[in-house]
Amino acid sequence: MKKKIEQVAKWLGIKTNFKGIEVTGVSINTRTIKPGDLFVPFRGENVNGHKYVHQAFEAGAAASLWQRDEPNPPKDLPLLFVDDCKTALQEMARAYRDELSTIVIGITGSNGKTSTKDLVASVLKPYFKVQKTQGNLNNELGLPLTILSLDEDTKFAVLEMGMSGFGEIEFLSELARPDYAIITNIGEAHLQDLGSREGIAKAKFEITAGLESHGKLFYDGDEPLLLPFVEDFPQAVSFGFDENNELAVRDIKATETGSSFLVSGIIDAAFTIPVLGEHQVKNTLAAILVALEAGLTEEEIRLSLKDAALTDMRMQIIQADNGATFINDAYNAAPSSMKAALNFIRETTMKEDKWLVLGDMLELGDDERQYHEAVAKSISSEIAGVCLYGPRMKWLYDKLDGSFGGQLVWSEDDYTPIIEFLKAHITENSVILVKGSRGMALEKVIEPFTAQEK
Repeated sequence: MKKKIEQVAKWLGIKTNFKGIEVTGVSINTRTIKPGDLFVPFRGENVNGHKYVHQAFEAGAAASLWQRDEPNPPKDLPLLFVDDCKTALQEMARAYRDELSTIVIGITGSNGKTSTKDLVASVLKPYFKVQKTQGNLNNELGLPLTILSLDEDTKFAVLEMGMSGFGEIEFLSELARPDYAIITNIGEAHLQDLGSREGIAKAKFEITAGLESHGKLFYDGDEPLLLPFVEDFPQAVSFGFDENNELAVRDIKATETGSSFLVSGIIDAAFTIPVLGEHQVKNTLAAILVALEAGLTEEEIRLSLKDAALTDMRMQIIQADNGATFINDAYNAAPSSMKAALNFIRETTMKEDKWLVLGDMLELGDDERQYHEAVAKSISSEIAGVCLYGPRMKWLYDKLDGSFGGQLVWSEDDYTPIIEFLKAHITENSVILVKGSRGMALEKVIEPFTAQEK
């Protein structure tokens, strides 16, 4: 973004006496601000960003917003006075989006948003200029910041859209106006806010609210809860495991370097990705559909997918110092993604000695005990040992205790017993799946086993 301050003021419907100052970005954090940025000071419960406006200019800010009801604005600094800083940030993003010719791909879903974002970006990046959501900037503040960070010549923007309640995805979709929308799946995350999986499906389908008239929706065709919404939506294209999907996948095989699989329907072809897990193969189907819309050939798609890169902690392979293999899937967890990961560890032939490190699944509402206990059904008898972490995993521990034939350990809030337990048991012939919600930070269990942490 390269705009004069008077253009930014026009976006906001306000006037400014400052002329010619060039704004080349937007920041809400003085610690990461870059020269030329417009600083946006938010008032939170504990921190008032207006106190840091001087600091922002000292760090190189070109200008700053200032909320009208905030007293004592500094004089002689290029300030833009607005009624509400959050609304102003969103309006700037909306105006900038209207000026861009960038093709926007919006992605939502209970699980797999970030992996799908990475896969879509990976398949397009060798052939186009692509930008994607960084980190978890996928909400009412993060999405506007992402849009405002787009270069004017970006061909594809891959934008992740998260939510916790009704209306949030609708707002983000109408702000970003995607040319293509993707719903990865309907899981159980945010049940405590949305009440049911039917409610989650309704909230995720809000991504179509801002879909351009020429746009398409790619959705999980294996999810019956989405069917009522897509029945009267002609731009919808299904993908999944069921052969009746418009793009279906079969013959998924785990390899030493990832997964190989066949697709049929819209395209009949064989592909490989350097990522483990059937659920990641399913996410790849959405990337293939986007790539076809972008005009890529089967061979171009095959070549780019071979080198696809996912954000860390998504079925990430980590080799331990003693030769054991950790599968770090600790970025997040919900019952559906937990089941998918456990299916992988059951079926993999990577190594014979199989172990689990599982942490609490958060935000599951009133039925959280039932969901944790149900994980027991997906733990196969060939698992050598199960390590459980977190207060909710005590429910699973009690369910397994006395019935599970392998080693079993539980720790409520201390990683040490699990680390010491693994040190005593795993060998170079071991593969260890590590999975839990982000708040459990289970990657800390892996750190003592890797050389870079010494």
